Amino acid sequence: MKAKTTRRGFIRAGFATGAAAVAAPWLVPASAFGANDRIVLGGIGVGNQGRGNVRGLSRSCDIAAIADVYLPRAEKFAKSVGAKHVYQDYRKLLEHKDIDAVVICTPHHWHAPCCIHAAQAGKDIFCEKPLTNSILEGRRIVEAVHKYKRVLQTGTQQRSGRNEHRGIMHVRNGTIGKVTRVLASNFCSPMDPKWPRQDIPAGLNWDFWCGPAEPPPYNFVIWDNRSNPSWVSIRPFSGGNMTDRGGHGLDIAQWGLGMDESGPEEVWVEGKPFKSMTSTPEAPGGRQRGPSSPKVFMKFPGDIIMELGGGPSWSGVRFVGEKGSITVTRGRSSSDPAELIAEPVKNPKVKIRRSPGHHRDWLDCIKERRKPVAHAEAGHRSATICHLGNIARWVSEVTGETGQRLKWDARNERFTNSPEGNRFLDTPRRRGYELPDKV
Repeated sequence: MKAKTTRRGFIRAGFATGAAAVAAPWLVPASAFGANDRIVLGGIGVGNQGRGNVRGLSRSCDIAAIADVYLPRAEKFAKSVGAKHVYQDYRKLLEHKDIDAVVICTPHHWHAPCCIHAAQAGKDIFCEKPLTNSILEGRRIVEAVHKYKRVLQTGTQQRSGRNEHRGIMHVRNGTIGKVTRVLASNFCSPMDPKWPRQDIPAGLNWDFWCGPAEPPPYNFVIWDNRSNPSWVSIRPFSGGNMTDRGGHGLDIAQWGLGMDESGPEEVWVEGKPFKSMTSTPEAPGGRQRGPSSPKVFMKFPGDIIMELGGGPSWSGVRFVGEKGSITVTRGRSSSDPAELIAEPVKNPKVKIRRSPGHHRDWLDCIKERRKPVAHAEAGHRSATICHLGNIARWVSEVTGETGQRLKWDARNERFTNSPEGNRFLDTPRRRGYELPDKV
């Protein structure tokens, strides 16, 4: 067990050495699991969400190891789920050849390094949403998953909901005719507040927790995601509510528009230019905080306009078409007129596989070596439109203008008319934490 990780050590054991050196012997063929075999898991990051995911999976899997930069938390949770190994450095967990898959529930800025290293180590992956903290990170994760033939499920659990599936089936099969508009919540962008320095708790590796980000003075409010605000609202640890809660709602938009391999053509903002916030304003009806203006718009293929504002709750969207509207949110689907989705779609031209449950779907796909409902490309594309919303706001702050339509090339994942926008395709990184050019 290694309690302290230096940046030099990270470089030595980082992306470059993690790929070919360790991956090949650990690839798990479909035949490796018998019908009654239990998959062996490791948990990386066991805060609130991590504990819930690992504990839920422990009913069907064996938990072999836990890794968390706050060692006392890792030790306490490992004992509760019968895990024999505890680490502060997740890469030590990845060295276990008997671990088949990992559950990644770290803060957002650590998702990409953990996912890429796990794929290189031959582990299948369940990673909480948003899959990434930047657009470039998402492409690298997808490349790693494909190269090492891994099964990745993104934690956008609504894709496994029965009612959500019913609503999306109607949208995709034309029940409301051609979709013309999509309404989503007005998600907040991250801010840059300052807090006074506090003593770092014993057993917490604060430098490693900050990872690619330049470490600010430790403060409990930053570290603990139960605070309001917390790291979820702070650059560069997260994209704010736009990527956090938007990771659910805007994923529904992508799913309903059939954009799992693509995305919008344009993104723009209207209103006063974005203004970085160093204070802590309340988000409208939100758990986290940050600036929520100017308003964001996107244009998808087929002249479909998505507006962030005036939509349903943060977990869903409203699809407006020629014959009515369908609202899909957490655990619910409804329509106007109500009778539009009263019955299941008959003889659907577009078929969408029903998930047996988000964790169950992932485990089944591990054994059968196929894509789950929230696979890597889908997770990356949904995170991308969240990032595009933030980028449009940030560009307005740089230029002092709004209304300019930033043209997005979804195939090459670059703006074709905004050098300012392209500067935000990745986040700043400390030396030794760079993304690999090749995975």
